[in-house]
Parts: sequence; structure tokens; C-alpha cells
Amino acid sequence: MPARHSPIRRLLLAASLLCLFGSALADDLRDIRERGVLRHLGVPYANFVTGSGDGLDVEIVQLFARHLGVRYEFVPSTWDTVVGDLTGKDTRTKPTLPDPGRRPIRGDMIANGMTILPPRLKLVDFSDPTFPSAVWLLARSDTATQPIKPSGDKERDIRATKAALRQGSTFVIYNSCLDPALYDLENKGLPLKRFTGSNNVNDLVPAMLKRESDMTLLDVPDVMIALERWPGKIKVIGPISEEQRMAAAFRKDSPELRDAFNAFLAGIKKDGTYMKLVKKYYRVAPRYLPEFFRDIPGGKAGG
Repeated sequence: MPARHSPIRRLLLAASLLCLFGSALADDLRDIRERGVLRHLGVPYANFVTGSGDGLDVEIVQLFARHLGVRYEFVPSTWDTVVGDLTGKDTRTKPTLPDPGRRPIRGDMIANGMTILPPRLKLVDFSDPTFPSAVWLLARSDTATQPIKPSGDKERDIRATKAALRQGSTFVIYNSCLDPALYDLENKGLPLKRFTGSNNVNDLVPAMLKRESDMTLLDVPDVMIALERWPGKIKVIGPISEEQRMAAAFRKDSPELRDAFNAFLAGIKKDGTYMKLVKKYYRVAPRYLPEFFRDIPGGKAGG
């Protein structure tokens, strides 16, 4: 008797799993419009998602939801789980397997100042760039390490900054844009220090100021905020990377949603809305990273 009903039991099991992971099925633009809500996955980070209900990416996605004619919903996540919350695959536990553990999908897009990195391109599709970035080396102002003298040659400046890493301990965060493997810093005998307090990039500078490390890798958006928050207490040593790009992330089976966002993003860049938001949250960004903003209306430094 049990054997005779096993196909039915398997069918019922499959149906129950379908219900369990129903939200994990692909939701593209049409599905979102029918559902009437756009779920924005975000991690509190710099001024992209402040954790207080606003931020550059929060306001951009709110405007995008209004553009689509749907309700906006913010879904808080963490750096460890946000990609899995989007894709329905638990990449924390089995990141190298072709089909990591399944999990419910909790959102339709990620937007929280996520840097476009090669490992992430295997898991998600990114929109057109939403913000520029780069990784710099930051130090306490009382350290002996001195800022490099800019040469006008970015590769030479990067080499000089990397040489300064030998002068003190430096915080890094693996599996992030601050992963030393991305910048050929591993196995070089450098005193790199894994940041273990949390995976929250916002905690790096406070920990450095408490003398838990002499220096830290940090991306430029956070550097801009840190320089304003702790004036006179920190200094920029130099660049560790070439200029990078941040973007919104989408599931690979949501091409129409990504295309709609790209068209929307181009529109708000053209009509000036984008730069108004940039200057609200990153007032000095055009001065620090002028190449990205130069061709955007209102994006010239001082403009």
C-alpha cells in the first residue's frame, strides 16, 4: 500500500514545496504590477540606506515604484543574506555549488550602494550604474603613515598606496568590496586584519578610531561621510582600486524589471532629479569622483 501511493505522496510534497517557495518563483515586471507592490531589499549602509526610512537608493526606488504605479515596500536585510533574499538561493553556506540551498525570495531588487564585482555577476544582473565608487586606504590621523603624493598616474598611485599597507595593520572584510583578494593583496606578507566585529561597513572607522587597527580599506561613499563625521581624526592615504561602479541588482529571470529601471534611471538623470538626490545625500561626490558625474546634467563639481 505505501509503495502504491508513493507517486501521490511525491506529488503532494512537490505541491507543498511549491507553496512554500511560491514567492521564490520569478517575479518580473508584469507580476509586480499585478501584485501591486515593489519590494526593495536593502542593507543600512552609508547614505544609500540610512536605516531611518530614507537614503539615496531608498528615494530612487520609491520614485521607481511610483513610476510603475505600484506601492513601495522596504524589506530590511543583511550583507550576509541580501543576495539569497533576492535569488532564493542560500549562497552563504554553499557558494561554490551550482544549486545552493533554497530559501524564500523576499524582494524584487537590491539597492543599497552595492558594488558591481565579478563574483556577484555570477549571481545577479546589475542595472546601469547608479553611483561611482572606489576603494581607498584610510588611516587615523595620529599614525605615521602619510598620504601619497598624487602622480597623475592612477596605477602608480595604487602601487604607492599598497606599499603603505606594510606600515600598520589594516581592516579588511572578506566577501565584500573590501575583500583583499579583489586587489591582489593576499599572500603578500601584509598585516591585514579581518574585521570580525560585524559585517557592517559602517563600523569600520569607529573600530579603527578605538585603535583596533591602524588603517582600513573603505569605499569612497563611506570615506566622504567619515571625513565629515570625524573631521581631523582620519586621513586618506590613497587609492587601492580603480574607479568602480555601484548599481541595483536583479534576479537573472527579471530582465523586464531591470530594463524598466534602466529606462527610469536614464530619465531621472536627464531631468535633474538624480543629481538633486545625489547632492542631498553626497554633497561632495562630484568633487571626489568627477568622471562619473561630468556628463550628467547638474553633475559638474561645484555645479
